[in-house]
Amino acid sequence: MKIKQLVDHKDFKLISKTDDLERNISGIECCDLLSWVMANGNEDEAWVTVQIHSNIIAVATLLDFSCIIVPENIEVGSDVLEKASDEGVAIFSTSLDAYGIFKVMYENGV
Repeated sequence: MKIKQLVDHKDFKLISKTDDLERNISGIECCDLLSWVMANGNEDEAWVTVQIHSNIIAVATLLDFSCIIVPENIEVGSDVLEKASDEGVAIFSTSLDAYGIFKVMYENGV
């Protein structure tokens, strides 16, 4: 699955700026404990998290995640979105819960 497919999906909204819409999403990490994500996350994964502070950008950059997906319409602050845009980290917002996100990913080959 490519980031562009999430951009085009009706349930996802890209809320940060990125130029890499052709980036591949090869898996999913779903966890809110940053130390766990840092120990277990892999390059090119989408990260599903309810965390909305700037440390998520540092972790996503460190692990070279494809994107961050914030579920259940949780609002992300403009400071975090600005930092994400500066780092080229794609952040998506969705009304879906984790199960719904996983379902969409599975249906799209992830």
